Amino acid sequence: MDFVIKNEGVLEDTGKLVEKLWHTKKDSKRDEQGVDVMKSNLFYSLKEADRVEIHNVIDNYVDLLLPNEENVIRPPLAKDGVIPSDTLLAEHGLCLLIRVFKGGEKHDILLDAGYSRLGVIHNMEQLGLDFENIEAIVLSHGHMDHTGSLYDIIDRMTKKTRLVFHPDAFLSRRYLVPEDGQKMLFPQKLDRAELEDRDVEMLEKKTATTIADNLVLVTGEVERITSFEKGLPNAFLERNGMLEKDIILDDQSLVIRLKEKGLVVISGCSHSGIINTLLFAEKLTGVKQIHAVIGGFHLTGAFFELIIEETIQELKKMNPEVLVPMHCTGWKAIKRFSEEFPASFILNSVGSKVTLS
Repeated sequence: MDFVIKNEGVLEDTGKLVEKLWHTKKDSKRDEQGVDVMKSNLFYSLKEADRVEIHNVIDNYVDLLLPNEENVIRPPLAKDGVIPSDTLLAEHGLCLLIRVFKGGEKHDILLDAGYSRLGVIHNMEQLGLDFENIEAIVLSHGHMDHTGSLYDIIDRMTKKTRLVFHPDAFLSRRYLVPEDGQKMLFPQKLDRAELEDRDVEMLEKKTATTIADNLVLVTGEVERITSFEKGLPNAFLERNGMLEKDIILDDQSLVIRLKEKGLVVISGCSHSGIINTLLFAEKLTGVKQIHAVIGGFHLTGAFFELIIEETIQELKKMNPEVLVPMHCTGWKAIKRFSEEFPASFILNSVGSKVTLS
């Protein structure tokens, strides 16, 4: 039986504590899930990008036989008439190389670093993508399936880069705890001392910030206002010997303003909720047109499958022209998106390049 230490020094059964925490009332001064509500009406005035390219370096799914589409180039099946003896790898993780163009400018941003130490490095080489021009690495949050290759990526870079993250990305002893109270410990892949030993500029912020010469906005903590997006219900963390609910405050996304089109929102896992993320992107920028929604929407598993239809209905109100669900969105949700958004849906696969202009 697992126990936690309470302030009074009394031991309490973890399963009973989990049951209490699942029903804990929220602080009325914060939004429904504890995120500080943005009180300012000031907008982040993003520069407009002429073109955005999203290269899928690692994801849960790979299909080498998918055809090219209007906005998507798939990796070639053969090179110089020869099918390679090696192949692209998929894993339960995410890594996207995002290239933003404006005039003669080009900015390379890496979002997340996959699960294993193998997949991202291998696929970058297979796809002919280099590390040299990456000016910033953004961590959508601190979970292991988004941080696995981080040190290996930094070690391959020959010039100083910026690492953008929320302070809670470094929280250790995070758990998944089902209702039976049996804790499953997340592996901790981030080590502040290891990063400080490397040539990396660490930008640690809870709030929104701009990078890439004001062409890319990192949202920081996402305001949570929808009634149905409740976060990961069985996520907990240990702090000062006590178990508490982990609302994954480190969850953040990227926002780009595409010229004459609207916002491109790129998420890692959307633990704050993909609709909350889109609404917050509109609030931060003052732009009400969502052009593209790309990334993980975290709608897989029994708990989240219950909100697939509500998510679809809310997304229809925003009417994105491009919709590319990835990673933790889950097969059932992806199938429903393909049915409900036939004109905008793109089936993602490792190695695909989505171009928006």
